[in-house]
Amino acid sequence: MSESIWIHYSRPRPHWYRLTAEQQAEKKAGWALVEKASIDAGATRVGSYHVRGQHDFQTVDIWQFASPEAAFDHWARLTSAGYNELFAFSNNVGIALQEGHS
Repeated sequence: MSESIWIHYSRPRPHWYRLTAEQQAEKKAGWALVEKASIDAGATRVGSYHVRGQHDFQTVDIWQFASPEAAFDHWARLTSAGYNELFAFSNNVGIALQEGHS
């Protein structure tokens, strides 16, 4: 098992704004449960950042997972909870470099 980083870029799709505040809150609560399950399984949320300048996305979230499979499982659960239907995204997963490699 190798330490992995998951970099997730996102921006709301237009139909996110068509949801009522209550519907948005319900979706966010479901996604928070996915995040909590990942944290309880050992993941760490490094942070969430606003992307500035010329970029296709609005935010970037960075997570650490024990393995690429754990990061994929996190994404699969977010997808099952409808996240990808409401947000445009790009994901990158990387593993730690071994000492002496660049």
